[in-house]
Amino acid sequence: MAITAAMVKELREATGAGMMDAKKALTETDGDFEAAVDWLRTKGLAKAAKKSGRTAAEGLVAVAVTGGTGVAVEVNSETDFVAKNAEFQGMVAGIAKAALGASDVEALLAADMGGKSIADTLTDKIATIGENMGVRRMARIEGETVVSYIHNAAADGMGKIGVLVAMTGGDEAFAKQVAMHVAAVNPAALDEGDVDPALVEKERQIQIDIARESGKPEAVIEKMIEGRMKKFLADITLVNQAFVINPDLTVGAAAKEAGATITGFVRLEVGEGIEKKEENFAEEVAKAVKG
Repeated sequence: MAITAAMVKELREATGAGMMDAKKALTETDGDFEAAVDWLRTKGLAKAAKKSGRTAAEGLVAVAVTGGTGVAVEVNSETDFVAKNAEFQGMVAGIAKAALGASDVEALLAADMGGKSIADTLTDKIATIGENMGVRRMARIEGETVVSYIHNAAADGMGKIGVLVAMTGGDEAFAKQVAMHVAAVNPAALDEGDVDPALVEKERQIQIDIARESGKPEAVIEKMIEGRMKKFLADITLVNQAFVINPDLTVGAAAKEAGATITGFVRLEVGEGIEKKEENFAEEVAKAVKG
């Protein structure tokens, strides 16, 4: 029986097995799906399937920079124990390096790493390490100068928060200071023009509701909202924030003094936005021992 790509894809999705393993299983069982699942199970290659439903909210963010291009990648695991594992860290470093040549997560997962796709490498690591893992997101940035910064570094180029800053002019020392600011303050956008319109509208509606609760006339309310929105935008945009290195200056003013123009930034934090199930430490250790 001819083994089609669609058959291989279906088996991979059902079992978590690698592409070549899924194809071999179908070939060995003459295309019988159920028999192929059993074949993979007997070989220990479907082991990863049991892990795929678990929440992977720990892990590492890794950064890589070459010339005027930088990438940041978030690779998740279930526990911080695995994030500290040298084998996992080695894989994450390889993924970050491969990300320099990828346009998005889909392309990254298909990229080659040591003779296997990154997707298949992850599947193999899930089976051997025993935790769900995944490449959650990646971001890339380009500029005249691109500098990276890792906060809470677990190993070279990776940790809990990864930042990239692109700028023209200035020097790398100043760019590194800006990256540290981004890690600490977590701005939503570079400047007012980069703020998500939906975020602005949401805040405006909140401020309208608050102002109307005051019972003041509409003309006064309009001025209140205008002032509050101006402050809101200043608080969330990088160039308008008080610079953590020198709070007497905004980041934009500090950049001007340094002869630099900040053209973009990226900030990724492990597990950001993922709802985590709370477990006490004893339960986490017991779970890790049981596998």
